[in-house]
Amino acid sequence: MKAWLLLIALAAPLLAHAQGKPLVYCADASPEGFDPGLWDSSSTSNATRQIFEGLLAFERPGTTLVGRLAERWEVSPDAKSFTFTLRPGVQFQTAPGFKPTRPMNADDVVFTFTRFIDPKLAFNVAFPANFILPNNLGLARRLAGIDKLDERTVRFRLKEPDVTFAAVFAYPFAGIQSAEYAAHLLKENRAAQINLQPVGTGPYRFKSYTKDDVLRLEPHPAYWGGKQATPALIFSISREPNVRVQKLLAGECQVSSPLRDVDVSALDGKPGVVLQKIQALNISYLSFNLKKAPVNQREVREALDIAIDRGAIFKALFPRGDAVQATSAFPPGIPGFNKALKNEFNPTRAKELLAKAGFPNGFAIDLWALPVARPTNPNGQLMAQLIQQDWAKIGVKATIKTYEWGEYLKRANNGEHHVYMSGWSGETGDADEFLSPNLSCAANTTGIKFCNAEFDKLINEARASTDAKKRIALYEKAQEIWKRERPWIPMAHSTIYLPLRSDVVGFKMAPTGSVDFNGVYRK
Repeated sequence: MKAWLLLIALAAPLLAHAQGKPLVYCADASPEGFDPGLWDSSSTSNATRQIFEGLLAFERPGTTLVGRLAERWEVSPDAKSFTFTLRPGVQFQTAPGFKPTRPMNADDVVFTFTRFIDPKLAFNVAFPANFILPNNLGLARRLAGIDKLDERTVRFRLKEPDVTFAAVFAYPFAGIQSAEYAAHLLKENRAAQINLQPVGTGPYRFKSYTKDDVLRLEPHPAYWGGKQATPALIFSISREPNVRVQKLLAGECQVSSPLRDVDVSALDGKPGVVLQKIQALNISYLSFNLKKAPVNQREVREALDIAIDRGAIFKALFPRGDAVQATSAFPPGIPGFNKALKNEFNPTRAKELLAKAGFPNGFAIDLWALPVARPTNPNGQLMAQLIQQDWAKIGVKATIKTYEWGEYLKRANNGEHHVYMSGWSGETGDADEFLSPNLSCAANTTGIKFCNAEFDKLINEARASTDAKKRIALYEKAQEIWKRERPWIPMAHSTIYLPLRSDVVGFKMAPTGSVDFNGVYRK
């Protein structure tokens, strides 16, 4: 009897681990949908990256590319051809009414990327979609072809050399979709369901979702990397940062989205809480609508930039001093950063610029406040109020507006703003990751965003060059044009603090502050 009890006691920890505990993530906003190609916000990609996988991935916590659904890849010497050998035996998830009949193969890769570049594809005709980041990267313009060499081999051919292109296959939007599932939806006239009922190859599969409340995921039982020890992954959605802090302290969630600067002290040193920290590749900025007067004038944009007292804003928003003022379009740790660029605070000269532009008495504009907290902009409303005060001193009356996160992004994309707050996080450590998706002419099809032929020529040339010194020189020159034209008002680069409970095992941060729960569980 005693021996039997001893065996039960010894086995108990193993049984507990095998059964696992649910893992709750306190998310800061609702996902906009579940088709990774359609969206480019971190809140959405944090959800979709649990369900989908790309051919490549970034090895956390760094920027090194590693194979994921591709077990190996080759880049041609001229950087115009990228060939992938797919991992064998990878199974897609199921969905109501759909069960895959085969493992992932080259057809799925070809379908996934053809969606991004061919509007005449039957699936795109049935479900017309705006693929934000693929479009901003100019994939349709850059790709010469996608070739299925055999069931497990796919080759991507480029029109021009591009030394940065491999990173595309690790971005969240490049999660591989099931061509078989797409054909199933198309046959049933339910193509739009691909954004509501996702089917990927990732460690977790979709279970249920209630907007602004909760997303429930469960382990993918046929995952090629082995079934997860966590029986349920739950995204508890809370917009208010202080609510997320209290939930973590109470153990209601085990991992939370990155902290605001002011919340670090509330969790630092608390029993049962661990703070992970990383110097992020990120930026917050104010983006001008270059199609709308009066901010379509360069002098006006410069005046609004130099009227802002960044020093006062940083004291209010970043009291710990972990953030640094942004002077360029990407962080100073990235090769090619132009150290000569500086910020200026000069209200007197700002008034002179406005008078030169034809506005001696100022004007009225809208200023959109970020509705979600980000490490680089922890309080959009407060930042907007401080900027509003600075602009009032030069005669500019700013009306602060904000919307729910999804609505905010939609309206900004439609160009309803004068100035809106935005940001970007990189994973590669390459300047092109900040410049091409946001500031190239490919990223501007409506005139709302920046498009400058001289700037475009420089970043395109840099992307095609294998000479590191030449690339740096080209990026430095491109930044001079960017600073002259001022499509953005750069604000901050920040350190990211991400809190978790001490019983969480296997979690690793990324420079973006994104989350990946593959292999993560609670003790």
